[in-house]
Amino acid sequence: MSREDRIQEHEIREHEIHDMLRQFADGFVFQRRSPILHHLAEQGLDHEDITFPSSDGVPLEGWFIPAPGSDRLVIANHPLGFNRSGLPTHLEPWRSQWSATGNAFDVDLTPDYRILHEAGFNVLAYDLRNHGLSGQGNGGITTNGIHEARDVVGSLHYARSRPDTRDMAVSLFSRCMGAGATFAAMAQDPGAFADVRSLVAVQPVTPRVIVERRLAALGLEDRIDELEKLIVMRTSIGFGPRNPRQWASSVRVPTYLFQVRDDALTQPSDVQAMFDNIPATDKQLRWIEDTSARFDGYLEFQRRPKPILDWLTARTR
Repeated sequence: MSREDRIQEHEIREHEIHDMLRQFADGFVFQRRSPILHHLAEQGLDHEDITFPSSDGVPLEGWFIPAPGSDRLVIANHPLGFNRSGLPTHLEPWRSQWSATGNAFDVDLTPDYRILHEAGFNVLAYDLRNHGLSGQGNGGITTNGIHEARDVVGSLHYARSRPDTRDMAVSLFSRCMGAGATFAAMAQDPGAFADVRSLVAVQPVTPRVIVERRLAALGLEDRIDELEKLIVMRTSIGFGPRNPRQWASSVRVPTYLFQVRDDALTQPSDVQAMFDNIPATDKQLRWIEDTSARFDGYLEFQRRPKPILDWLTARTR
């Protein structure tokens, strides 16, 4: 191969890489909305369709599942790209996106709400901004908790505004980006959590860590800085401010955190650092073993609910 051919080949490869990074940045910043395919009727649950504003006015959609006679409420949100009902990763285009990491199976979150309801909890489950049926905020960009924190605060304001829930013992069930958003909200508006009894944090993740793992799988681990520049050009926010490890230092409510230890998309040291940074003395970290599929972590509660139910129940008596 001549020198000119090698230069041309290098230029083609660089163009391909830049195109991959551009697509990666677009997918990271602007999430494809997933449909609400599972409904509470499948679980035999009566509910109320609700809408309420985030603390900055974005309209949020959700379900309220009453448990007559109960004075306990769990407020649940969801991971990035999901919605209150889950993610149909067994269907395209999500299957192709997630199959390489072993996550191409349906994640139905509605059984979680049935289990909580049967255990005597009222449940409020909602879609974060730019997800599900909720409104668009901040131009449709996702910020891994920075702006989504306002949705967490809005859900608490809403619960306190309803005559039937305002005096209930509140716990939070926050998943992935929803957990990061909860950490961020505790840093931004700690007063909003003054009477929150407990937090179940499901697989919070530092965005840079998960992006590094995904780039490494593509053989592009040395392009992280280039990708970050593309993300900044789309959102004005780099990886540095998207920092749940730092926000964890504001988590002062009893916290139960769980994570797939061998998650192909992250590192156990990331979640361990968050847990270590939580100043609450009443806290627990549980590792899920024998799988590398991250989405198994989202199904853990419905597969083995007792430890988490015991945790919630003990802190809402």
